[in-house]
Amino acid sequence: MIECHELTHAYGTVEPALNRLTLRVNEGDCFGLIGANGAGKTTALRILSTLLVPTSGTATIGARDVVRDCLQVRQMIGYMPESLPVFMEFTVGEFLSWAAALHGLQGTQCATRVDSVLALTDMAGKRDAWCNSLSQGMRQRLFLARALVHDPAVLLQDEPSSGLDPAARVEFRHIMRELIAAGKTIIVSSHILTELSEFCTSVGIVERGKLVVSGSIADVLNSLGAIQEIDVEVVGDTAAAVQRLRRFTSVTKVVVNGARIAVTVSGAREQHAVLLKALVEAGIPVASFAVRRATLEQIFMKVAAFETN
Repeated sequence: MIECHELTHAYGTVEPALNRLTLRVNEGDCFGLIGANGAGKTTALRILSTLLVPTSGTATIGARDVVRDCLQVRQMIGYMPESLPVFMEFTVGEFLSWAAALHGLQGTQCATRVDSVLALTDMAGKRDAWCNSLSQGMRQRLFLARALVHDPAVLLQDEPSSGLDPAARVEFRHIMRELIAAGKTIIVSSHILTELSEFCTSVGIVERGKLVVSGSIADVLNSLGAIQEIDVEVVGDTAAAVQRLRRFTSVTKVVVNGARIAVTVSGAREQHAVLLKALVEAGIPVASFAVRRATLEQIFMKVAAFETN
């Protein structure tokens, strides 16, 4: 659905903001673009939204080139930038009707789409409010509604939850899940990594304009050879289970707390199945066996540490 190949952009003679970035986002995926300030996230989204021409490389959305076929691409995407202007002369309803008209929607079709995005973003009660009277959270909702008013297949969001209070972030996550369920293809950049982990199907980490690693969170961990923890609960005495687990070189630490055992494991995910099989074959009654999901912060810090070494 979305493909970037060797995408590069340089502002003047300084180090490129994007340096041969290559990625693919499948239809219906929600892709989290992770990186520190200045890593190249905004540049990538501006190129995909047809607002910036790359220095070299290509980017396509739905097989349409974002440079050559920019008009067609704009009909396919909704873009929500990090910096949002205030339209003082519009009410919320007028602003969304104006945005819909820019995409060729008129009459009943326009009114229906405006009603739909107002309902989705829970802003129906603000239809007649002036845009410049909205709080930061409401303004974010308004520009999300504006990005969706023409029902695009693809949504591009640059730090959409920046500046939101905790309640507004909860509502944002709820809206994102609805959009994913509706089949939208989404790229969202954010530095609030715990948020992305709650709804993204895949992630990519950008460092100094390069895509360092991408894939599902589990795949990213596997590719990095990350250390993971497994919570094991057994019925009865834990001694036999501990003895069995310690035979494996992939097991670096075992901590017992009552009937529960915290096992630290290094290496590929296939080791998890090997450990569980060994416990079962030894006749140890396993009540539960759960891998603790690593946080995006842990993944990001591991990658960042690797890149700076």
